[in-house]
Amino acid sequence: MRIEENITIDASCEEIWDIVTDPAKLPAFGDGITRWDPEGDKDRGLGARYIMRMKAGSAEVGGLVEVVEWHENEDMAWNSVTGIDQRGRWRLRSEPDGSTKVTLRLAYQAPGGLLGIVSDRVSAPTVRGHLRRTLENLKALIEGEQMSRSGHGFNPITLAGQAAETARVAVTSGLARPSRPDKMVRSLVALSRFGPTPAAGYTANAIRFPDDTAIVDELGTLTFREVHERSNALANALMDAGIGEGDGIGIMCRNHRGFIEATVAASKIGAHALYLNTAFAGPQLTEVVKREKPTAIIYDQEFSELLEDAGKRRKRFIAWVEDDSPPDPTLDDLIEGGDTETPPAPAEPGRVVILTSGTTGTPKGATRKQPDGLSPAIALLSRIPLRAGERTMIAAPLFHSWGFAHFTLGMALHSTYILQRKFDPEATLSAIAQHQATACPMVPVMLQRVLELPEHVRSEYDTSSLRVVPVSGSALPGDLALKFMDQFGDVVYNLYGSTEVAWATIATPADLRAAPGTAGKPPLGTTLRIYDENGRELPSGETGRIFVGNDMQFEGYTGGGMKDMIDGLMSSGDVGYIDDVGRLFVEGRDDEMIVSGGENVFPQEVEDLIARQDGVEEVAVIGVDDEKFGQRLKAYVVKRKGAEVTEDSIQQVVKANLARYKVPREVEFLKELPRNATGKVLKRELKELHEEKATA
Repeated sequence: MRIEENITIDASCEEIWDIVTDPAKLPAFGDGITRWDPEGDKDRGLGARYIMRMKAGSAEVGGLVEVVEWHENEDMAWNSVTGIDQRGRWRLRSEPDGSTKVTLRLAYQAPGGLLGIVSDRVSAPTVRGHLRRTLENLKALIEGEQMSRSGHGFNPITLAGQAAETARVAVTSGLARPSRPDKMVRSLVALSRFGPTPAAGYTANAIRFPDDTAIVDELGTLTFREVHERSNALANALMDAGIGEGDGIGIMCRNHRGFIEATVAASKIGAHALYLNTAFAGPQLTEVVKREKPTAIIYDQEFSELLEDAGKRRKRFIAWVEDDSPPDPTLDDLIEGGDTETPPAPAEPGRVVILTSGTTGTPKGATRKQPDGLSPAIALLSRIPLRAGERTMIAAPLFHSWGFAHFTLGMALHSTYILQRKFDPEATLSAIAQHQATACPMVPVMLQRVLELPEHVRSEYDTSSLRVVPVSGSALPGDLALKFMDQFGDVVYNLYGSTEVAWATIATPADLRAAPGTAGKPPLGTTLRIYDENGRELPSGETGRIFVGNDMQFEGYTGGGMKDMIDGLMSSGDVGYIDDVGRLFVEGRDDEMIVSGGENVFPQEVEDLIARQDGVEEVAVIGVDDEKFGQRLKAYVVKRKGAEVTEDSIQQVVKANLARYKVPREVEFLKELPRNATGKVLKRELKELHEEKATA
C-alpha cells in the first residue's frame, strides 16, 4: 500500500531539508518515532543507515533502514533493511511565493488478492492520518507554533500489526468472502464510483448476491436486486422532483424498507441525509428542521400532524402509508414512475446527520462524512463476531446511531435485515425464532422489556439461533447483562460510545462476566485515554474525562461547535477510569457531576446500587438545588408490581454501601421514567418535574 500527504510550509527548501534529514531532529516531529540513530560514521546522504525505534503500545520496536535516494534540498528516500517491509520518501518543492510544498510518502507490503484489497481500504485512512499529523508537527516546529503531543502517532509497525489483524477479521467475518472475478471487478467499480456509501453497498450486493433476501419487513421481502432497482428509481424520481446533490433530505421513518430505500436513494444522488427522531414532539421537530433546513422530508404517515409546521414549504413524501388517501406523494408512487437505471455518481458523497439524544437539552445535529474505507466495519467486527450472509433482526431504531451502525455493517456483510416498525418484546422473540436470526442489535431498555415477559412466554420461542446481541445507546447495568445472558446464553456485546465519537470500547460476554458494568476495551484502530481537568493523562484506576480517537469521529455540530479535543482525541462527554487490564468503567456524564457539600458525586454508581435491590424496576438520580450543601441527590424510582420498597429502605442500602454524601436525601416513586426512543432517561424532564413541585 502507498499513501502520501503534503503540506505547504512558510520556509525555504534548504531550511526544511536541514530538519527532515537531521537524525537528531526527526523524533521531535515524527510522532511515535523515538530514535533515528545513524549506524556507522555516515549520518546523512546516500547509503546512510539508521536504527529506527517506534512506539508499539508500551514497548519500542524497530529495524534498520537505508537511504537509497538523495537529491540535495529535494528528495530523500529510504528502504527497510531489517524489520517491517517499508519504504518512505521526503519530497520538497519551492512555491512561487517562497514557501515550500512538502510531501511525505509511506509504502508497506500488504497481503495479495482480496485480502490485500480489504486491507488497503481499511488501512488507508489510518495511514493518511498519521502522515498528516507528522507534517503538521513539522510545520508547527518550523513556524514556531506548538506541536501536538504524541497521540495516534506515525507508527508503521503498529499499522502493520493492524493490517494483519484486519486480514484476520476480514476472513473470519466473511468480508473477504470469495466471489466470481467478474462480479468482484464490477463490485469494485461500484465502490470506486460511489465510495464506501449505502449507494455502493447495495449496488455491489445486487451484483454479487442479486437473488438473496435483503429485507424482511411487515410488507414482505425484497432481494438485493430489488432494493437496488427500487432505490435507483427513487433516486431518479427525487432528482426529477428537483432534489439533487448537496440538498438535505429529512428522514422520519420507523424500521421498515422505506427507511432503507430513502437512505440508499439519497446516497445515490449525493444528498445529505438528516435522520429525525420518531419520538420528537412537534416543537422539537420544528426547531431541528428550521436549523438543519432540509429541502425535502420523507416520513411515515403517522407523523403527518407532527410535521404540519416543520414540513411547511418543503417537498414531502410518505414512506409508510396508513390509509387510502395519503396527504403527500408516496415513495411507492415515485418508485413506480422512476427510471431504474443507476443515476450518475455525485461529485461528492452526501453526509449523514444524526441527532444527539437531547437528554439534557435540545438535540444537536452531528454531521459525519462517509467513511474512507472499511475501517469502521473492521473495528466493530474485531470485537463483535457478526458474520457475512446471516440474518440480523435490527430492533434498535434505525434513525439512531446504533441502529444505523448495524445498517451499515449489514451492507458490508450482505446481511438480511429483519425489521419491525415498532419494538414489541414478544414480537421480537417471535421474529428471531421464525427467521432464525443470528444477531439482534438492541438498546438496554429492550433487554429489560424482554426479561419482563413471563417465563412461559419467553420459553415459547426457540431463539437458539441467536449468537450475538449487540447493545448500545445508554448505560447497560451489569446485573441486566448477566440476567439476560443467564436466560439467552453469553450473547451480549456492549458498545460504549456517543453520536460524536462513534465507538470507544466494546465489552464481550467474557468481559461482562468478569467485571459486570464494564464498558469493555477499545476495538481495533481505536485509542482511549483518561485525562484530568488540566489535560494530563491519568494512570489506570484514576477517574477523569474520557477521550477517544478513531476513524469515524463527527465533524462538528451543524449549528456550530465541537467537542473538546486533546492530542487529537475527542471527549466523549463522560468520566470514568480504566482498570489494570485495560477495561473501561464509565461513571457518568461530565456535565452530570453533582457537587454536594464540596464532594463530587456521579449518579451512575448510586443508580447501579439502587437498581440491584429487590423490588426496584428502574431508577434515575439527579442533583437538585440545596441551600446548605449547594446540591443534594434525589432518586426517582419505579417499583416492581407488588414490591414493598420505601424511601427509607433505599436510603439505608446506599448508606450501608457508599459514602454518606452519596445517599439520596429524597426518593420519589414514579410509574415510569421518561425516556427517549432509544431508552435513554430524560433527566431534564425529571429536573423540570422537581422544579414544578418545588415552586407549586
